[in-house]
Amino acid sequence: MAVHARTLDSQFQLLQTSIPTPASTPRVVESALRPLPDPPPVLPGEHDAIRNLRASLEASIASKLTSGSELVRALARQRREEILPTTIEPLDALLGGGLARGKMTEIAGRGTRFSIVIAALAAATSIGEAAALIDAGDCFDPQLAEAAGVDLRRLLWARPRTMKQMVTAAEMLGATGFQLVIIDSGTHRPPGRRVPDAAWVRLARVAESHGATILVSAPYALTGTTSEAMILAYAAHARWLGRGNAPRVLAGIETRLKLEKHRRLRPGQSVSVFFRCEEAIRGSRKSGVGSRIQNPNTSSPSASQIQGRDPFKAFSDTRLPKTDTRKAS
Repeated sequence: MAVHARTLDSQFQLLQTSIPTPASTPRVVESALRPLPDPPPVLPGEHDAIRNLRASLEASIASKLTSGSELVRALARQRREEILPTTIEPLDALLGGGLARGKMTEIAGRGTRFSIVIAALAAATSIGEAAALIDAGDCFDPQLAEAAGVDLRRLLWARPRTMKQMVTAAEMLGATGFQLVIIDSGTHRPPGRRVPDAAWVRLARVAESHGATILVSAPYALTGTTSEAMILAYAAHARWLGRGNAPRVLAGIETRLKLEKHRRLRPGQSVSVFFRCEEAIRGSRKSGVGSRIQNPNTSSPSASQIQGRDPFKAFSDTRLPKTDTRKAS
């Protein structure tokens, strides 16, 4: 131990020779103690250079001159004011054009809610936007979704186990840049406790601050007053082809949608939506989400005349009974 102590003592003496003694205090530079100058004030409104430039130009040209800050505000305003159509014409007309960006829309009831979810995913991914589906009911089929027009390369599929995970995932995905976030709780309530109302308030704020479109699909109302619009989907009814004793073929599913609440439109309006079965109409083995019409009782071309058309165009067969929900014999 003595040898080590002498070695450390010699090292300490060597270090002391290179460090100035405390007696020699450093000279204080007077300029180093002066505070930094104040930043220039930021005046509200447009800059003097922009104002002078606009004054020197003609009125027609000066009106088209835009600064960088004005352009950023205009783009942000335009992004929030745009809507995302669902390609279901009756539903878009009911919502004033489609799903509002930066807002939260809810569809509740026992109707064909998941068909509307697939149509919204197909509409968003077909224009190059990133979409996320939070499938709490585990109802999503990638093959059927791709056949309906969903671009799976632009879709994130999440399957939470509880309601808390469902809302947390939606909040995280909306804040990370997904343009469309859809929550589908399935036909039953997911396990776990009911999330508090503050969670839906935070989700609505995330949608507004990031310009995301959030669609909530549930068998009963969840969002309360935080949603921009609320659609009630009534129970769906089957529509059959054929009359009398002839064998019947399923033509599609019809449901009724009612606008229960909207912050900018008058509620109470309702429309009928018809989802066509491709197997019954075109005679092929493939089936999927069919076309949509406002009034299913209006006449239109027969099945042989619409072969080769877009499946999302309106169709109504004159052979369809008005209210016939009997099973095929």
